Amino acid sequence: MIKLFEQMKTGNKKQREAYLAITKLNILNELHTYNPVLCGTLPIGIDIKGSDLDIIMEVHELDWFAEQLQTLYADKENFSLKRTMIRGREVVKANFIFHNFEFELFGQAQPVHKQFAYLHMMIEYELLKRNPGLKEKVIHLKNKGYKTEPAFCQLLNINGDPYEGLILFGVEEGMV
Repeated sequence: MIKLFEQMKTGNKKQREAYLAITKLNILNELHTYNPVLCGTLPIGIDIKGSDLDIIMEVHELDWFAEQLQTLYADKENFSLKRTMIRGREVVKANFIFHNFEFELFGQAQPVHKQFAYLHMMIEYELLKRNPGLKEKVIHLKNKGYKTEPAFCQLLNINGDPYEGLILFGVEEGMV
């Protein structure tokens, strides 16, 4: 796995601030048994105003995980916790604000390196490395209201479900 989180320590101003917020929250240590990984747009530098910090985890005991999240973070601003089904898998999501960053903690019974958020980020990271000119185009579309995966799919002419399509594209291109 690429250590994008560690690279944020010396990244742009917002990445450094996010790194400090995550470190101060101590989330990677407190929830280390779930293999937490920061995903999303901020680690790869395509975030816009309002982008959140997505931390995904491999969780097999969702009830216990939900209790832990409640205990650790219920005192944070705008805390919410919910269980839902995503692509046929039960998940637990917690959201809150800490040090001016919106956090989304996401747990499901799947290794983090096989979760969509991680796969999308790795594919997007590789696409940006291969074609640095994509960065400004993606940010432009995001500022117009596009979500990240649909923005990439728009630019790459990937049809259908953008979340599935981007992964299929990444597999075909040997990115994941």
